[in-house]
Amino acid sequence: MAQALDFDRWNLECEFNNTDHRTDLNGVDRLIVRRGQPFSISLYLRSGSFQPGVSSLDCIAETGPQPSEQYGTRASFGLSAHIDTSRWSAAVASPPGDTVALSICCAPDAPIGRYTLTLGRSARIEFILLFNPWSFQEKYAVYMDNEQNLAEYVLSQDGLIFRGNYKHPIPTPWNFGQFESGILDICLRILDMNPKCLRNPGKDHSGRRNPIYVSRVLSAMVNCNDDKGVLLGKWTDGYEGGVSPMFWRGSLEILRNWDTQACEPVRYGQCWVFAAVACSVSRALGIPCRVVTNYLSAHDTNSNLVIERYVNENGELIQSREMIWNYHCWVESWMTRPDLKPDFNGWQASDPTPQEKSEGVYCCGPIPVRAIKEGELTFKYDAPFVFAEVNADVLTFMRKQDGSTSKVTTTTLVGQKISTKSVGSDAREDITHLYKYPEGSDEEREAFTKANHQNKLLQQQQNQGLHIAIKVSPDMRKGCDFDVFAVVTNNTQSEKKCRLVFGSCAVSYTGVLGGNCGFKDLLNVELAPGGERRVPLRLNYSKYGDLVTEDNLVRLAALLIDYSSREAIMAVRNIVLENPEIKVRILGEPKENRKLAAELTLQNPLPETLDNCCFSIEGANLTGGRVISERLGSTVGPGEDAKVKIYFTPNHSGLRKLVVDFDSNKLCHVKGYRNVIIGK
Repeated sequence: MAQALDFDRWNLECEFNNTDHRTDLNGVDRLIVRRGQPFSISLYLRSGSFQPGVSSLDCIAETGPQPSEQYGTRASFGLSAHIDTSRWSAAVASPPGDTVALSICCAPDAPIGRYTLTLGRSARIEFILLFNPWSFQEKYAVYMDNEQNLAEYVLSQDGLIFRGNYKHPIPTPWNFGQFESGILDICLRILDMNPKCLRNPGKDHSGRRNPIYVSRVLSAMVNCNDDKGVLLGKWTDGYEGGVSPMFWRGSLEILRNWDTQACEPVRYGQCWVFAAVACSVSRALGIPCRVVTNYLSAHDTNSNLVIERYVNENGELIQSREMIWNYHCWVESWMTRPDLKPDFNGWQASDPTPQEKSEGVYCCGPIPVRAIKEGELTFKYDAPFVFAEVNADVLTFMRKQDGSTSKVTTTTLVGQKISTKSVGSDAREDITHLYKYPEGSDEEREAFTKANHQNKLLQQQQNQGLHIAIKVSPDMRKGCDFDVFAVVTNNTQSEKKCRLVFGSCAVSYTGVLGGNCGFKDLLNVELAPGGERRVPLRLNYSKYGDLVTEDNLVRLAALLIDYSSREAIMAVRNIVLENPEIKVRILGEPKENRKLAAELTLQNPLPETLDNCCFSIEGANLTGGRVISERLGSTVGPGEDAKVKIYFTPNHSGLRKLVVDFDSNKLCHVKGYRNVIIGK
């Protein structure tokens, strides 16, 4: 007859298990394990000894508030001869005696989250279960078979997010910090606060077995538009009652603020902040994830795959809901799609920035990146919206004073230079080819046919007569005066007389226009056959300095009207004004638990004095999970250096990124970073 084992005490062997399960960066004070991979605990018997084939042990694993076998949130199992990694199982790995080394494996499709494991009558242990991209048992979920990719997309706590514009992508450093103290608990709380969980906790916890479900919940919960989500977005006017999205250097402060403020939304976020927080949470839960930037990203509100833009007779944009964002960031998560054909496993795009509703909620995705490339717009979730972001056609019309409109020829191509940080380096990886076939290829036409993208299929050859382009100088630093040029070419056999309107204005990265930075209206531009004319426009800091937003963007638009044919052609280009570089010197030998200093220097590039200057640093395993700031006691004149030393103590070896921010009254949120190798 089987004898039930009775335990006096136990040791969860957290240091060994967490290291083995690659969760030790969360700390080793509690048990955190991954699905489909065994872990070991030591159990000390109250009396008697373990006898193979005689001793029995009833094990019950439960998660969520209403555990049930039907929902898969409760599992009962006993001892077996060997561990079976395809299901919940337990086996003893020690010889007979009063200490039992018990090996336990969670099913590879078990819901992630907090668990209670009851062993016999006396032992109750608690642990956290995460997705396991290292385990081939997860081949139907998040398995990734490349160690370098896993190091980047799951374990890396810092990275780069590309901003700027498509001609000049600028890397912004970010501290994802997914393993810093308390962050995993906050990520689980985000899941618990989602409306589906509040409505039906049993069903929601059951859904957490599926990374498709979890990533869709995160896409809704990182914004607060329908729920007690993490961030409130703001794209216009000031940031009263909160801070500018440019203020943030990482996800830690945002997640902790949400947690400590009773799940009140943190103010404020914009697309790269939403994406970065979603990336932190996904990596914390064990889903491989990366932040992606799409330059010239279309926001198509009526799903016709066409963005209709209207300009006035000066070439100035008339604002509408349909916009082309200078760039837009979302995340890609790595998972299989058993609900679709096998070709659509791999990277899935989802977007936590609230733009349009999906199934009545502000969320977007996950949709296979491959489905976007192939024009498969019936696949789940939100394929038409993401397809339009990278493929929409742009039609421009001029609205005249008499109310009539006419078509303007433009060459704006959306979905340019889709970018993410390279694996294992700070280089930019261009992944445009994952989203679309080469322009003009047969495969592209096939994808457009499948997507019923009539406009692109019918597109006529570009006008071969007059041509206009905008050229810029390479050195466009904030604080400088510089020239930009409209270059007009006459490719016809006859002389042309034209009107040229060349204007500039401040613009946000989402396309909202600000004040005029310089304007020219030439009523009599004469062009000989085959002739070319370069028209300069001076941009002076005294004019643009107070108008540009923190995005440092200026929109240039050149409109050419042919007097003989009344035909209008237009070139538009956003330029990004470069901030000065922050020089970072590390003083001292970088070792674990040894105090270091970062010497930070920034030269004031503006022809005016900077006041309220402040440097801040943070970095995963470098600054103790907090932001360290240092204010300057004095003002910084034109050409002078702002300089501080900030002390910090790294607590973990390896390659780390120190993220730096400089802020002042006139030069806001300049970003910098320094990679530091911390020795043991």
